[in-house]
Amino acid sequence: MRTDHSFLLAALKHPTSSFLLFNNLNPLAKDPTKLHYVSFADVHPLIGDDPYLKSEEQLIAEYNSTVTIPQLLFLGLDERNKQGLKYSAYNGVPYFALDVTPKGTIAPQAESVIRKMEALGFQFIQGRMQMSLPAADAAIYAQARALLDWNARNPFCAQCGQPTLSINGGMKRTCPPKDMAHLSTSIGANVDAKPTERPDCATRKGISNLSFPRTDPTVIMAVVSSDGRRVLIGRQKRWPPDWYSTLAGFVEPAESVEEAVRREVWEESGVKLGRVVIHSTQPWPYPANLMIGAIAQCIPGGETIDLKHDPELEHARWADFDEVREALKVGTSGLGEPAHEGYKEGNLRLPTGTAIANQLLAAVVGGFVGESPKM
Repeated sequence: MRTDHSFLLAALKHPTSSFLLFNNLNPLAKDPTKLHYVSFADVHPLIGDDPYLKSEEQLIAEYNSTVTIPQLLFLGLDERNKQGLKYSAYNGVPYFALDVTPKGTIAPQAESVIRKMEALGFQFIQGRMQMSLPAADAAIYAQARALLDWNARNPFCAQCGQPTLSINGGMKRTCPPKDMAHLSTSIGANVDAKPTERPDCATRKGISNLSFPRTDPTVIMAVVSSDGRRVLIGRQKRWPPDWYSTLAGFVEPAESVEEAVRREVWEESGVKLGRVVIHSTQPWPYPANLMIGAIAQCIPGGETIDLKHDPELEHARWADFDEVREALKVGTSGLGEPAHEGYKEGNLRLPTGTAIANQLLAAVVGGFVGESPKM
């Protein structure tokens, strides 16, 4: 689908198509809980009549690094709505994302789109909106933000250093073999009548992981004491008072998820683990993480907390299940936001229900490692 420009054009101009706009990775929204989608007519001044008129082969052959191409992503079809686009075996509402950040040769058109949206009362919301959106919108936002961020971070080839071109509906970047511009500068160069042959690049031979979006695996874990009655929580110095969460960290090269859980917990808290079970996962598009949620249990005698291995945490402690249950009822919120009614100042604060840390803690105090353990 992403390489079929006839399909992409049909999707682009279909009356049900929805476009989510981003300015400096901030999405267009009515408020922090509601994204605002626009139509093809709204984005036409920036992307033109037909960005998919030419095939990918033609676009690569005619590549000109002095021309800024609007970053447009095809996100997919929502097949729950059968009133959308019907194309071959597919039927659903097309979704796109578009970067309207003013840059390069398209800055005036991008600024025009931004002014129009702001004049209509919409705004580009800053911050991590994933926590405040309904699940469906959060998934769209996460996919769009992660892909736009990846494209923005990779304007040059990691193999040969030459400028790259976004293809496959925004899901791949290719290193064209020729350039219609001098490569001494990317903006404002003189255009040659004949394309410049570029140096050989390994990414043009076979499949290269440098050409596709990356996802960085991150472990996040609820750690239970050896007697199964307490859970380990920690806090960073920048967090508001009484606010704690589960521990987390990146998976290192050649490391299994289970090994990463044990290593990160020991590095951050000094606690030593035995059993580790993967519980659930959550995408985290800041910039491109997959949070792998685990529940682990401490070995007998390994519960002593020692923060000297890693300065990341300001404090860590063991909390009994009743304290966590109470915090899950009335003490959850986004970072720095007020707690629920009934919360008593000074009591434990925890992440909101849309965060995987909340779900891991709820699973633990809900019996995941109880008399009939699920580990």
